[in-house]
Amino acid sequence: MRAEYDFDYSKAERGKYYKRLSREGSNVVLLDRDVARVFRDSASVNKALRSVLKAKRTRRSAARMRHKSSTVT
Repeated sequence: MRAEYDFDYSKAERGKYYKRLSREGSNVVLLDRDVARVFRDSASVNKALRSVLKAKRTRRSAARMRHKSSTVT
């Protein structure tokens, strides 16, 4: 950190915004410790979640196709 930055950490408050964020909602997600050990950064979490979403879309479109083929005579 640069010398010109003069932070007074004695006035810092740990978790100052935690309650507000959990109450109001945000894009911050807290991972359980076991999950955080596997997913070390946001890129790996996003990659895993996108694969889940892709699989969900694939299953949904396959179900729609089955439904359409069963109703068409």
